[in-house]
Amino acid sequence: MSKESISKIYMVLEKIDYIENIVDNAGSITNALDDEITMRPAILMHLTAIAEQFNKLKQENATQILDSFNSDELKGLYDVRTYIAHDYEGVNLAIIEWIIRNGLPIFKEKCLVIIQ
Repeated sequence: MSKESISKIYMVLEKIDYIENIVDNAGSITNALDDEITMRPAILMHLTAIAEQFNKLKQENATQILDSFNSDELKGLYDVRTYIAHDYEGVNLAIIEWIIRNGLPIFKEKCLVIIQ
């Protein structure tokens, strides 16, 4: 694994931490997503940034890292990124909530294993 590839995993972890902090400060995921001015846009941008890091890993052929993740989960993450970028106002917040509640903890756990 190259240092550049590992740095992308650190970036993913940082973005996940940011999302967790936003949710903690809001008191709940739904409160954070209800804040259309600061919290929701920040969460969506962090999710987009996470997907971009995985896309860069794919472009680098960082298979040793990518093989640690379920390919369907990675595809779903990138699909959400595309949806956020191209239909921002139509983003399904229930899906975003599910990702925060269920998907991000899995990604975080796998990223922590990779950097250890």
